[in-house]
Amino acid sequence: MRRFEIPPSADEIEAIARRALRSLPEPFAGHLRDVVLLIEEFADDETLDAMGIEDPFDLTGIYEGIPLTERSVDLSGTLPDKIRLFRRPILDEWAGGEDTLEHLVAHVLVHEVGHHFGLSDADMHALEEAVR
Repeated sequence: MRRFEIPPSADEIEAIARRALRSLPEPFAGHLRDVVLLIEEFADDETLDAMGIEDPFDLTGIYEGIPLTERSVDLSGTLPDKIRLFRRPILDEWAGGEDTLEHLVAHVLVHEVGHHFGLSDADMHALEEAVR
């Protein structure tokens, strides 16, 4: 396991995530301008319960919204889509792994972006390669 003096702050995680967002190719980048990005310490109990997750360290991020593949004109006036990244689970996974923090944050972010676009796992992997 890695040892660190001061763990990266929520602001630092957000900066890494925003750089990853900016590196996404079109047409993806253009469709994410209105998606809200939030960095939180952990998922709240309500989210964990809804997903059937007991350990808050098991959830690194979540997309909340209506995927583009399921939208219609009848959905105007809905709340903006959100991507929530959870700092402590991300840091825990990073400390126990071999990836850089930048790669791990981009991986989690791209996975959640994939849900926004209704992408398959293979498509998410290809998109992640484009971010590197």
